[in-house]
Amino acid sequence: MRARPSLGLRARLLFAFALLCVVTAAAVAGGSYVNARNDILQRAQDAAVEAMRSRLEALYPLRTATPGQAELDEIARAMTEGNTFTVAVYHDMHAPSMLRPAHPPPDHQSQDRRPQNDPLGDDPAQDEPPQDEPTQGPRLQDGPTQDSSVQDGPVEDGSPELRRRPAMPPDAPVADLSMIPAGLRQTVAGGQMAWKRLVWHGQPVLIIGAPLLIADAEADRAPRVSGIEVYTALSLLPEQRSIDELATYAWLTGGAALAFAVLLASLATRGVLRPVRELGRAARLLGEGELRTRIEVRGSDELADVARTFNHTAAELERHVAQLREMEADARRFVADVSHELRTPLAALAAVADVLDEEAAGLPEPAGRAARLVSQETLNLTGLVNDLIEISRFDSGVAALALNEIDMAELVRATLRARGWSESVRTELASGVTARLDPRRVDVILANLVGNALRHGEPPVSVRLRTDPSWVTVEVRDHGPGLDEAVLPHVFDRFYKASATRARSEGSGLGLAIARENARLHGGDLTVANAPDGGALFTLRLPRQAPDLDERTGRPPQPATGPDERSRLSPRRATGPDERTGRPPRPADGPDGRIDVGGSE
Repeated sequence: MRARPSLGLRARLLFAFALLCVVTAAAVAGGSYVNARNDILQRAQDAAVEAMRSRLEALYPLRTATPGQAELDEIARAMTEGNTFTVAVYHDMHAPSMLRPAHPPPDHQSQDRRPQNDPLGDDPAQDEPPQDEPTQGPRLQDGPTQDSSVQDGPVEDGSPELRRRPAMPPDAPVADLSMIPAGLRQTVAGGQMAWKRLVWHGQPVLIIGAPLLIADAEADRAPRVSGIEVYTALSLLPEQRSIDELATYAWLTGGAALAFAVLLASLATRGVLRPVRELGRAARLLGEGELRTRIEVRGSDELADVARTFNHTAAELERHVAQLREMEADARRFVADVSHELRTPLAALAAVADVLDEEAAGLPEPAGRAARLVSQETLNLTGLVNDLIEISRFDSGVAALALNEIDMAELVRATLRARGWSESVRTELASGVTARLDPRRVDVILANLVGNALRHGEPPVSVRLRTDPSWVTVEVRDHGPGLDEAVLPHVFDRFYKASATRARSEGSGLGLAIARENARLHGGDLTVANAPDGGALFTLRLPRQAPDLDERTGRPPQPATGPDERSRLSPRRATGPDERTGRPPRPADGPDGRIDVGGSE
């Protein structure tokens, strides 16, 4: 299953910071909006209730127990004020008025919707209701009444049918008793004052109902309920517009808060991620070997602690690596010094070994066998010293090339003839292949590869020469079992022997390492793999035109090296004086620094 791409740290921080700011702004703005909205409507409701109480008190006490239509009309007229719509009800009679908006908009269109038989006879121009305007915002719960000369009543519960009615047809009378919720009428009929907020004809409306009292004939007795009910409807459209403006301001404030949050989060994440990026860059440089890499420590926060920890780790790593390099340099210097010191006695031993070889045939068998053994071991020791000297030259950076234009096919044949391998090795050599290389070093490479195949592989051993316009490729393979997969990465390591599949070898374990060093000194490479049909396959690739040499040292300015031909802790040493002794390094005598030019494992 395909892995889902994950957001980067910067994106996650931005998202989290922006989300936090949005939630906080929404909570603050929402709470402020709800409180302000409740306050606006509560103040309007309290003012309307107080105004209705004042108008009702002006009518007390009523002197008639059975009012007629004229009395109801007078009560409705007295209770109608400003933007209110008042209905006075007594049993089956009612005296309606008209709904008037508090502040109609300038471009508001209106029409006369008063019925023809309106008993109030008011000026039609004052009774024209505005067209419906949609309202927004949640409905608010009703509040309790305050003590007054009228009896208070409980607030009706907000059932859906009471909160919103179907839209009124254009020709319907405004003074329709169906506007008054049934529950509100029941409460008022029970002798209590009550009110309800609802939406009628697309407008928010506050309806307040109260019963009227009649003074009793006896002065000491309390007034009694007259049966007359007065209902006043107050448009809450101005308050709703204020609430809508408040909601708009809340949205604008939230949007501005979001933009500010994103900007602030971007600046904050930049400050957080800058040291993280610096830490990543420093870690990459440290991994590439730049052990002097350090991070500038700013401040005293957690990121500064991380920077200090990194600097301490880098300093300790640099110190340990320097110690290891010094120890390894000492070891290599010791090997080089010992190898050079052994050259003189080995030269004498080689001369004695030659004499012993000539006299061994005339000596008794035990003495002759001992003479031949001494001669053979002297040659082996000479080869080991030669290899150590050659390795020390590579490590000290003084290995040089002596380039000549050579025929590669002829060089391969000469290498095989010089060692008596012509009959044991199959060749497939392209003719006319020339290259500008160091013939001695190429001979050492070929001798190591072919000798290794003959000693440790199985026949037939073959050498194949191929070419292209830029490269010369030589393949040496045998038809044995090949190399174990665990052995392949270590074939070119120094002193490495796959002893599990080999008999005792007289080689030093440096031959293949030297071969690879020589290949890379030319700007080429040497690799090993198992052939598909069995056997080990060594592939030598050399450029047909070797890199230009430094006129002073005879070496390429920057010879190609790999990380596994020797320890990466070992630096290339310059040709200047030794850092410990102040003496120049000892170059090997002659063009190759070897007592005997021969391949060794």
